[in-house]
Amino acid sequence: MKIAFYSLRDFDELPLCEELAASYGMEFVWTPDPISEENLSLAEGCIAVSSTPCYFPEEFADRLHEMGVKYVTCRSIGFDHLPLGRLAELGMRAANTAYPTECVANHALMLILMTTRRTGMAMAGVANQDFSLRGKMGREIGGLTVGVLGTGHIGRVLISHLAPFGCRILAYDKYPSAELAGLAEYKSFDEVLAESDVISVHMPASDETHHLLDDAAFSKMKDGVCIVNTARGSLIDSFALMRAIRSGKVSGAGLDVIEAENDLVYHDLHGQALDHDEYYALKSFPNIILTGHTAFYTETTIRCMVEDSFRSVALFEEGKENPREVG
Repeated sequence: MKIAFYSLRDFDELPLCEELAASYGMEFVWTPDPISEENLSLAEGCIAVSSTPCYFPEEFADRLHEMGVKYVTCRSIGFDHLPLGRLAELGMRAANTAYPTECVANHALMLILMTTRRTGMAMAGVANQDFSLRGKMGREIGGLTVGVLGTGHIGRVLISHLAPFGCRILAYDKYPSAELAGLAEYKSFDEVLAESDVISVHMPASDETHHLLDDAAFSKMKDGVCIVNTARGSLIDSFALMRAIRSGKVSGAGLDVIEAENDLVYHDLHGQALDHDEYYALKSFPNIILTGHTAFYTETTIRCMVEDSFRSVALFEEGKENPREVG
């Protein structure tokens, strides 16, 4: 059994592939480049491909199926880039990965603290030998109301981390969690927007959540609200966010993800002119912190992401239930 790994990094993922391929009795081929028309042939003779979020149209599924590929695995929790309908029509099975999501909750907490304390402004000042205080005064989180949109595992962990700070915590989710009794107060979406000093987004990408935070949503928020997004870039209308910052409605934002980022993240594009207006516009704001989709990036998560590709293929081939199957 052989797997074709796309977008594989030689400095962290490759050594794990070499170790795990041996333990699972499999072979692998790899490229550092994302899957594309030019390198689809790498999958010849493979029963599976593994990739990170990337451009993956139905045509790629058709070509891979013709080569004999049976499985597509994602080294990510998100799988919204895959043409799941077409894969199902072709009889191809897909799987994502799972990893301890505390890392994302921890990153969200870091961004909440950085935005409320205007850390981005302070660091930018120090980088330019500006040690003045004007425009850098922060707020104590214990006296704020933090709204958490989405209380799946990551949202719940974040709330448990926030509770000791003494802040008031509001939550919105279609399916409230009994685990949060005494820690957070569930309210309607509009109530969370209206009452929160900080809003942290933890919802999946879907047609329903596309541009969840748009001009209309920002208009319902408190003046000076801070926005944090460690979920999916499509949840926030980037240009609506920038309009809200210019008006003073939003005082700062911590963004680990932005819209249409697949061609940006995990690539060294230093010195290149990028076709990404949102990125250039967002990074021009001194009160926006961008962390380049690294909330997941720890030693533990990388091992989980690589191993799940091998494990999923093994489970599929053995006819066993795969808890990571999607579709």
